[in-house]
Amino acid sequence: MDDSVTARESDEPSRTKPTVTAEQKKYHFFLVNAFSLPKDSPYLHRPVEGPKETRLMNYDNVKHLLEDVEWDLHPGAIATYGDWPVENREEFCLAAAARLPLVRQACESGKYNAIVLLGGGEPGFLESREIARKFNIPVTACAFAQMHIASMLGNRFSVIDLSELHNMYYYNLVVQHRFTERCASIRNINFPLPRPGLSEERSLRKEKSKALRGEKSEMVEAAVEEAMAAIEEDGAEVITFGCSATFWLQPFLQQRLRALGWEIPVLEGYSCAIELAKLMVNLKVDASGLTFPSDLSKKWRRKKTF
Repeated sequence: MDDSVTARESDEPSRTKPTVTAEQKKYHFFLVNAFSLPKDSPYLHRPVEGPKETRLMNYDNVKHLLEDVEWDLHPGAIATYGDWPVENREEFCLAAAARLPLVRQACESGKYNAIVLLGGGEPGFLESREIARKFNIPVTACAFAQMHIASMLGNRFSVIDLSELHNMYYYNLVVQHRFTERCASIRNINFPLPRPGLSEERSLRKEKSKALRGEKSEMVEAAVEEAMAAIEEDGAEVITFGCSATFWLQPFLQQRLRALGWEIPVLEGYSCAIELAKLMVNLKVDASGLTFPSDLSKKWRRKKTF
């Protein structure tokens, strides 16, 4: 290090960034989880108490994206199907129904100019867009945002996901968002979310803790193996993730792939959904009123084509 440069810099008066109040911030976002679990649930996979920064999974990975955002975090409605994380179609359906009133309340509050739905399976996304369009408020979600951004970065993308149940639910999202020609594959690393009867041997929390401590994590190793197979065998040029419980893998997988010589973007849902929300606010656009018609549409089309 050049000491003379350091000395000159230290002689300059200290400069602090001007304080920006919540009212001055351009973005006012409502972040809402797909569901929440009781505090005494043995299947908790994210913090349920403390400040919002603690309760937002992988906050350290997205905090730089939230510096210019005034944001509130809702934990999500308490799961009605049980005290474990959502993973199958029935559970996603129930989570979607419980999340919609939260979206409506956020829109009616007048506090927000965008809503970000957290959770890789994005339950209630289309319905939330229908609700929010009446208020001219854009809604983004993790799978939707990842797929669209991935399609701008490469010809085809692959999804790293955690279980057979979630794989097939996510498969439907790829079809729903019309990305079947751009999605190379969904790769299963087989680390399911905790639920009754599941062995603790493949614990998501333990694997994440190992990786953060710098220890070998079998979940990271599985993600690297499947990502390489997606690149070499499936033709993927971008890597994305399925369930939000895998999003923490992003920096680890990105680093490992680069070390192996693969110059390939690795995306995760929270970042993509937050940035897409900013883009929509900046462009002053929302979902089309033809895609999500008003209850009493002034204009209507005689025919819908495919």
